Amino acid sequence: MSSALSARRVAFDTLRAVHDADAYANLVLPTAIARAQLSPADAALATELTYGTLRQQGTWDAVIAVAANRPTETLDPPVLDILRLGVHQLLATRVPPHAAVNESVALTRASAGQRAFGFVNAVLRRIGGADAATWISRAEEAARSDDERLSVRTSHPVWVIRALRRALDDEGRAGELTDLLAADNDPPRVTMTALPGLAAIPEGSEPTSFSPYGFRAPAGDPGRLVAASGGALRVQDEGSQLAALALSEVDPVRPGERWLDLCAGPGGKTALLAARALEAREVGSPLDLEANEVSSTRAGLVRRSLEPIPFEVPVSEEDGRERAGSAAYDRILVDAPCTGLGALRRRPESRWRKSPQDVAPLAELQGELLSAAVTGLRPGGVVAYVTCSPHLAETRDVVAAVLDQHRNELEELDARGVLRRVSRNVPDLATPGSGGGRAQLWPHRHGTDAMSITLLRRRG
Repeated sequence: MSSALSARRVAFDTLRAVHDADAYANLVLPTAIARAQLSPADAALATELTYGTLRQQGTWDAVIAVAANRPTETLDPPVLDILRLGVHQLLATRVPPHAAVNESVALTRASAGQRAFGFVNAVLRRIGGADAATWISRAEEAARSDDERLSVRTSHPVWVIRALRRALDDEGRAGELTDLLAADNDPPRVTMTALPGLAAIPEGSEPTSFSPYGFRAPAGDPGRLVAASGGALRVQDEGSQLAALALSEVDPVRPGERWLDLCAGPGGKTALLAARALEAREVGSPLDLEANEVSSTRAGLVRRSLEPIPFEVPVSEEDGRERAGSAAYDRILVDAPCTGLGALRRRPESRWRKSPQDVAPLAELQGELLSAAVTGLRPGGVVAYVTCSPHLAETRDVVAAVLDQHRNELEELDARGVLRRVSRNVPDLATPGSGGGRAQLWPHRHGTDAMSITLLRRRG
């Protein structure tokens, strides 16, 4: 098997795992690259083909439907994934057209059987006869509304486009929608954090705009930097860093405080909270940190994430709605399960995996977790409610419902003010038209995931 075909095979196998087994590309792809022993150049090709195809999947499916004159739902899933890979090479890369077609046909013979290769060859040769703008224009002609045309052009499901528009409109910035959709399709730069008290930002590195512990990964494999530091340097989106810092910096630390990360997996925010707890211990304000993660697999990731921390952080595996207890903690982080619409740059498959029907049950769970955390706070304690989603049903509406449920117990704090205080540079954070102190980060405006951060204090 040629090296180029090996790279395409790795990309194809990753797409099949994503579409057939609900796997995540960022977990499957590195293992597949290592197993195939790809050269750096072929690993880069496999990475571009995988993530580029997933980001543009909606657009390429619309193009394939026009070129094949049949709905993509009628195609065998392996054949469809091969066509997606081929179209991406033809319309979005510098791969020579003959190589894109020939290697796709060879992949079809090896993976989808003899009967399919003629169909794949014909469709890809037809698509290779015109450029991306022409094909996208043809696909848009089949759309039934402006939002469907925007969906074809930006490779976002219509329901996601409408949810993001509403979230931006809540800030009076609906005009930024096209910038946001474009940012979702830009490969993100790798962002890292240096755990305070355990590591410093490497000399010569480019600091991030806001987190005092964030920096851009240097060229090459960031895993080597992580390994060399023993995990004290690690990959972490700047929005996640700011979410953990908002809770740790909302008030001065008092000796004897108890902190809890209620939904801790995979453990990045937990580790940053632990590092801040270590710093507090070293200046005479000892505090205890606990973590909880209901999934055993993700709880294992939390424990691994905490390995650089030189004190014990117990990790429980309980339902977060029952774990918090009653009036036991001074600070609780609720990084709630969500649709993940804020991380479409890094997990492009999420936009195809979720549906509008997923939102209501997630919002119900989020409200139950946040309400449980409120009961677990001591008087004066603070809960940070965080989602990697800007969807108003998962952010504004959940907070409003919990504030109403606990109307005599809670007050909302100014999360935007806290972020401005702890950030290296002052972030542009809009005041929602619906009011409140919630801070919403955005990929197109801040270069972070679209992280929503709310701070609530239990009245003393």
